Amino acid sequence: MNQNLQNPDIPAPGYAAPVRLRWWEIRQLELQGCSADDWDQILISPDTDLHGIVNVRFGGRVTVEGGARLRDIPGGIHNCRIGRDAVVENTARIEFEPEAPCGVGISISTLDESGSRPVIAYPGISSQTATLMARVPSWLEHNLATSLQDFLDSRAVPHEIGDRAVVRDCGRLLNVSVGAGASVVGARSLVNGAIVNNAAPGREIAFVGSGVDAENFIIEDGKADSGCIIRNCYIGQGAELEKGFTAHDSLFFANCSLENGEACAVLAGPYTVSMHKASLLIGCQTSFMNAGSATNMSNHMYKLGPVHWGVLERGVKTSSGAYIMLGAKIGAFSMVMGLHKTHPDSSSFPFSYLFGDERGATVVVPAAMLRSCGLMRDEKKWPTRDRRLKRRLPLHDRVSFNVLNPFTVNSMLKAIDTISELLTEPAFDDLYIRHKGMKFTRAALERAKFLYTMAIYKYLSLTLPDGKLPPSDGAHAEEWVDLGGQLIPRPTLDLVLATDSPAEAERLLDEAFEKYGEAQTLWIGRRFGKWWREHESEIPSGARQFDELVEDDRQEYLESFSKENRMLAL
Repeated sequence: MNQNLQNPDIPAPGYAAPVRLRWWEIRQLELQGCSADDWDQILISPDTDLHGIVNVRFGGRVTVEGGARLRDIPGGIHNCRIGRDAVVENTARIEFEPEAPCGVGISISTLDESGSRPVIAYPGISSQTATLMARVPSWLEHNLATSLQDFLDSRAVPHEIGDRAVVRDCGRLLNVSVGAGASVVGARSLVNGAIVNNAAPGREIAFVGSGVDAENFIIEDGKADSGCIIRNCYIGQGAELEKGFTAHDSLFFANCSLENGEACAVLAGPYTVSMHKASLLIGCQTSFMNAGSATNMSNHMYKLGPVHWGVLERGVKTSSGAYIMLGAKIGAFSMVMGLHKTHPDSSSFPFSYLFGDERGATVVVPAAMLRSCGLMRDEKKWPTRDRRLKRRLPLHDRVSFNVLNPFTVNSMLKAIDTISELLTEPAFDDLYIRHKGMKFTRAALERAKFLYTMAIYKYLSLTLPDGKLPPSDGAHAEEWVDLGGQLIPRPTLDLVLATDSPAEAERLLDEAFEKYGEAQTLWIGRRFGKWWREHESEIPSGARQFDELVEDDRQEYLESFSKENRMLAL
């Protein structure tokens, strides 16, 4: 492919180079309903069966490789290469304008919609680098400014319908590069985009389907189908948008599944799922999220425009009809129910239930999700549902699947300290204890302290096979960050932010991903101090108690499910 980027007329090894047609070949094509602005600009490989080229108009310089089949293209094929064994049939028009970027370098105004946090998209962008651009805009503005254009040039896509690609039953394709092996079937209109396939032949997943209307986009090893409307979007590896989903200024990374609803300015990290009509995700960052039906968000309070945005940390779920007024920050693996209008920041209390009361205030039941049997099920199912696997493609997004990890455990350790302080305070007249705009009952806080402690024991038992805390080297325990699905220590993040090249940033992130276990052990030695070391012998029993809580929840669910089945039986 790189060879053809420089000169599309250079054939693949072992194949005949495209050449100008002889007069009788031109005559044959004309009898088959073909025409050209200038036949001298049309190059066709000698091993191409001309009987497979019917009712096609050629404009500008066009190269057709061997085995290609072209039929019924009334608006013509203009200024491009048609790859070996490609199929283009019943399509209104395919055209490339000179120097068209084909989606590479599009600016996606994610999160706050104002364009102040742009993500510059290109083939190969990862969830991690996109998160850095959006969350730390100074990195893009200052560090990458001088090298970005050269980097984008290195990621340029050819003006072609690639080898083995299929374009069938479509409307217009204007400045749309279709990569080798990719398929476009039934698309309504595609403008300024790239459909990139990195998978091995026969394992392709890059696909654009019926009724899709897209402009300014990159679809890389992903899928858009069944009437999607896409503007200024990146759809990444294993991600699927279908059933009329509408999206603009959004990015969707590994294995996202979105149907029926709408996304606006969303940075959707790995495994973000929204399947229902009337669900609106807007101005937020997510990962491992599951949005219930009619989930809604607002980022516009009619003062300064749609500048508000929020973060739903990994694993957040929303119930049917949930509403969040942004800005807000929801703690990891929490369940959001009802209406939340007070801009809650529950990041200090992961694994919580968040209820919206009648006034839109947020009532928090911390740690309640920890005993859910569904939580552990999620951790096991995510890797099995990775659509990128067995495709023989380079994986761009680094995904850390562990529910209990340094990021969530550190939040729980902080929560235990916060709860201890809150329990010394008197409740208000309504019997709630208040903190950062959230409301807690005393009983919920006391229960949460116990659940967080048991979950930490479980984490230590999973991470330390011998049940012994590693010695501390005396250094300060660094904070961990969830960077678009990858867990890294903050010093690593600082190193990445000091780079001036996306390639170097990716290299550092790859290195951190490979050394996750080593860094985690080092962090445990530094983070767990005197109290935990004095109670080290309780790790096995605490872990067993945690497992018993989860099993109790599972049994309660099964008993309830059995009762429902008996109720519904004939």
